[in-house]
Amino acid sequence: MDIYWIELGGFLVLLAASVFFAGAETAVTGASQARMIALQEDGDERAGLVLKLREKKEQVISSLLLGNTFSNIFASALATAALLPVLGEQGVAAAMVGVSVIVFVVAEVMPKTYAIINANSLALRLATPLRFVVAAFAPVTGAVGKLVGWLFRLFGVDAHGISESAHEEELRGAIELFKGGEQEKAEKATGTMLSSIIELAELQVEEIMVHRRNVNMINVDVPMAQIVDEVLHSAYTRIPVWKESHDNIIGVINTKLLLQELRRCNGDTAKMDIYNAMMEPWFIPESTTLFDQLQAFRRRREHFAIMVDEYGVVTGVVTMEDILEEIVGQIEDEHDTVVAGVSPQEDGSCTLDGKVTIRDLNRELGWKLPDEEYSTIAGLLLFETQRIPAVGQVFTFYGYRFEVLKKQRNQLTLLRVIPPSPEEAELRIKEGYYA
Repeated sequence: MDIYWIELGGFLVLLAASVFFAGAETAVTGASQARMIALQEDGDERAGLVLKLREKKEQVISSLLLGNTFSNIFASALATAALLPVLGEQGVAAAMVGVSVIVFVVAEVMPKTYAIINANSLALRLATPLRFVVAAFAPVTGAVGKLVGWLFRLFGVDAHGISESAHEEELRGAIELFKGGEQEKAEKATGTMLSSIIELAELQVEEIMVHRRNVNMINVDVPMAQIVDEVLHSAYTRIPVWKESHDNIIGVINTKLLLQELRRCNGDTAKMDIYNAMMEPWFIPESTTLFDQLQAFRRRREHFAIMVDEYGVVTGVVTMEDILEEIVGQIEDEHDTVVAGVSPQEDGSCTLDGKVTIRDLNRELGWKLPDEEYSTIAGLLLFETQRIPAVGQVFTFYGYRFEVLKKQRNQLTLLRVIPPSPEEAELRIKEGYYA
């Protein structure tokens, strides 16, 4: 009888150890790294310990799996041995099944379920004892790790942990889940901003630039009074200045510098020197990413850059505001409309200027048009039709109905677009049309 109680007591101890190992594994791997960093900065030493354990995740998981495996095996063996005198040899199978169910439910499902729900708090509570467990099992896990690494190399498997791309995809998935939930409008907007920040390193400035044909430029050779008048009637505070050719940008007028020069000359435009009102032009390649350009704007403390292609030809301009709008959405001032060039109609359609960018339409109107091969709504129509449509022609792509209203030579200048109904759009999303 004494042996019976010893075996039963040993079973309970091993079962408790299995609960610890199973819960610790789920808690440490599922704890929020951002939350742990914040707690560590607030002086919580346990959070710092959790972060250190996460840095050597492979060793921690190996230790926990090792402890959990041996605990479950020995617990099952002890329980079966303790039940044999009670159930007899005929009850061996029943004892094994019963013990397996108990171990599975109590030592696996319950602790892991609890750890998933309370990952952060449980990781903080178990961090200190877990540190000693990892240290105790280090010799065994180290040898096992070398054996596993050798086996991986034998089969040609790269086992150097999770790549940065995997971490990024995990972050993207979390953001998309956040955006797609039943949160308030403000919370979904936050998710959209987070998603846009990640995309800054993937987008190039040419995708958001103001094309050269839409850039307000000033000829340096016109009378100074006309230059002042053009600047005062412009919606922009920085305007490129060209000489002889639009590709020969010699400077950028800054309205503040222009006012200073106008005051210096007591309002007499005839005495003004245009060069005193200009800044040096800053040329950048159109292949620069938005992230790199944003950092460059910050370093140079400038807000305006001129883009050139591989041949040095001016293709457009980009500003700090353009990049910020990719993160926070349209920044409206007294000169802006919600989306420039868009006129919603009473019948649900929209009249669009051909140069309106698809990214602005998708962001502000909630449309789902692709923008990988083209940046403007006119570019989409040209790409999909593979020809220059005539005025009056109607096409349907991605559930949207496009009608050409005006064109100038080969340029589509005005379109009417009818988006799909909300029900149709939802159906197309489910069927993967916008994937």
